[in-house]
Amino acid sequence: MTGPGSETEQRPVRILHLEDSRVDHALVKFALQRSQLPNEITLVDSLDDFRRELQSGQHDIVLADYHLPGFSGIDAWEVARELDIDIPFVILSGAIGETAAVDAMHRGVSDYLLKDSMHRLAHVVQRALEVSETRKAKDRADSELGESRQRLAELAEHLQTSIEQERADIAREIHDDIGGALAAVKLDLAWVGRRAADAEMQRHVTSAMEMLQHALGASQRIMMNLRPPILDQGLVAAVQWLANAFERRTGLRVAVRRSSERIEVLREVQLVAYRTAQEALTNISKHAQGASQVEIDLNDGEGVLTLEVSDNGPGMSTGALRKTKSFGLLGLRERAQKVGGWLDVSSSSRGTSVILSVPLPRTAEVPAPKEAHDQGDFV
Repeated sequence: MTGPGSETEQRPVRILHLEDSRVDHALVKFALQRSQLPNEITLVDSLDDFRRELQSGQHDIVLADYHLPGFSGIDAWEVARELDIDIPFVILSGAIGETAAVDAMHRGVSDYLLKDSMHRLAHVVQRALEVSETRKAKDRADSELGESRQRLAELAEHLQTSIEQERADIAREIHDDIGGALAAVKLDLAWVGRRAADAEMQRHVTSAMEMLQHALGASQRIMMNLRPPILDQGLVAAVQWLANAFERRTGLRVAVRRSSERIEVLREVQLVAYRTAQEALTNISKHAQGASQVEIDLNDGEGVLTLEVSDNGPGMSTGALRKTKSFGLLGLRERAQKVGGWLDVSSSSRGTSVILSVPLPRTAEVPAPKEAHDQGDFV
């Protein structure tokens, strides 16, 4: 407030003075004049006049006597609060007890000054203005930060939705185009194999059929990872499918526990839970060297869907844990928040756990599961 080019140097400080004594008002003006603080001071002595001047928005700071006829400086402060006017407010009193001063500060008053310390008035005014401006700047920064975080969260949600839609589109194209073409080639090769009398040709047909079957398996696996049709059978079936696929791929035993054979949740919650389990199992295969067992707990008790994926590995270092949180699991945290849930990751020498919790609405309209889609079979 006192640096070169600051607002107080560009124009006088506009002061609203609530005081019933003209002598004390003159002393205030004299103290400000001696301090060489440029100012414009307006005197009021009633709450009605004080309210009207406040609402004009023409003042930078309030100086208020504590004892006034029929009301107090605290009453004036409450008027400012009722009007929701954010302005520095300084109690200027000839006799204010310590208890009253502490109470005033607790209520949000900027500062207080005894009238026999009038030589400090300019310093108190400038300090109150500086503190107020700093707080307002912080509030603006906090507001901008909150808006920025909200925009980032919305962007993350949009990206995740776009990714899921793109995955579904690619899976559909793999099934309809590539899968159909591979199935047709397989039929043609089978036809050739049945009619080929030459042993060398039979050997080539057999080799081609093996390669084709490998391509069919790879296409099906890619399609299942992109958008598993097993999701149409419900969350429990989808998590069990993930566990079985993980066992086949890694050789680690996966124990799946669930509160019931069917757990009905909204589609978006189901997708968040599925991707969380998928990401957690991927992290186990990357980071849990030495683990011999993986456990998945799926529970919808007490109105909360809980998914916990844990391993008995040596745990992750702080650096690895931060790295994991910074990438794959960070997106899952955002997705969990969008469905009203949260994600926790803990790691120790006894293993690592990823826990997703999502409160479930009491009367959620959960769509009925679809019939099994034929995407899982090309032939």
